Amino acid sequence: MAKIFEKPFTQQEPISEKTIARVVEILRGGRLHRYNSIAGEPSEASLLETEYAAWQRARYCLATTSGGQAMQIALRAAGVKPGAKVLANAYTLAPVPGAIFAVGGVPVLVEIDANWHTDMDDLQAKAKTSGAKYFMLSHMRGHIADMDAIVEICEVHKITLIEDCAHTMGAKWKGIRSGNFGDIACFSTQTYKHMNSGEGGLLTTNNPEFAARAVVASGSYMLYGAHGAIPAEEVFRKVRLDSPNCSARLDNLRAAILRGQLPLLEQNIERWNVRYRILESGLRAATGVNIVERKQHEAFVGSSLQFQVSGPAAADVLDFLARCSARGVDIKWFGGTEPVAFTSRYDSWHYLGELAPLPTTIEVLATTCDIRVPLTFSENDCRDIVEIIAEEAVRQRANPS
Repeated sequence: MAKIFEKPFTQQEPISEKTIARVVEILRGGRLHRYNSIAGEPSEASLLETEYAAWQRARYCLATTSGGQAMQIALRAAGVKPGAKVLANAYTLAPVPGAIFAVGGVPVLVEIDANWHTDMDDLQAKAKTSGAKYFMLSHMRGHIADMDAIVEICEVHKITLIEDCAHTMGAKWKGIRSGNFGDIACFSTQTYKHMNSGEGGLLTTNNPEFAARAVVASGSYMLYGAHGAIPAEEVFRKVRLDSPNCSARLDNLRAAILRGQLPLLEQNIERWNVRYRILESGLRAATGVNIVERKQHEAFVGSSLQFQVSGPAAADVLDFLARCSARGVDIKWFGGTEPVAFTSRYDSWHYLGELAPLPTTIEVLATTCDIRVPLTFSENDCRDIVEIIAEEAVRQRANPS
């Protein structure tokens, strides 16, 4: 009888009892709003900003209601105005073009290569000819491109680099944390990310003016002094009347939830990578499955795994996914012409208007499959997943639709 996997791919680990106790304490005190604090007593949100800035090794940090809001505020803080062109790699999730569109920017999408990284030749060409002065770089699904080359291109063309690190919190390139290459970095704490507050985000930067603009734009009114990791008063006085209020403040409840998880993040990264390596090595040996060799410079966080099924038509991919799903293995596909759940291809974002074709991106995504790796899975669970995917890949090659 064929093995069936019975654990959900969406189940996260519980919040610790210590953190739950702190949340209950906040609820009983009634001070949920980040600026509703006793004089001389920093709010949970302010403490989170201070602690995350120290962990990320950034000077300034802002806690927001979502990763998408962090990106919108980052774009505003960097100076994006309506009509400004913004480079963005085409393989990403919908909140990235959504953030660009929300601030009035015009996305200029960049091709990806066969390993899901930004294509450097296309980036170089579009940096030179598009007139874009901003690049929203999404480290999609944790794959970090050649950051040396990206930084050099941005410096040559005077492009402000904004990093979307929703999938790379804690990852590194040549020993430097993801998010510390660009001018601003954005992180997500949505349920399926590396810290879980249900919804939430963080923004970090070393640029004092960008930081001040971001804090005011988040909805600080003139209470910006209550934030934890911020520049000096004179910087705020320079920008405070020119930044719109976007009401994107993180509340004390979610800040407390995140503060309880931050000390465990490094340990959890190791746990994710143990599971990832089991999946990676197992699927590398499977027939009909291609696992990309990750660059040696990259210290990634293996909270998801991507692979390519070798060569079938779209109908065959759908059949393969259905076979795996029938055995309890939930695999996402990025090659569909219609958006499904969290996945969508760039040409489905019709609100952006007519976009230039990106044939390499379409070709690569046509066989790109994706699975979550929650920490609720054991190492043996990962071996069972490998077995099921490998068996169904063989069956698919033997009996294509």
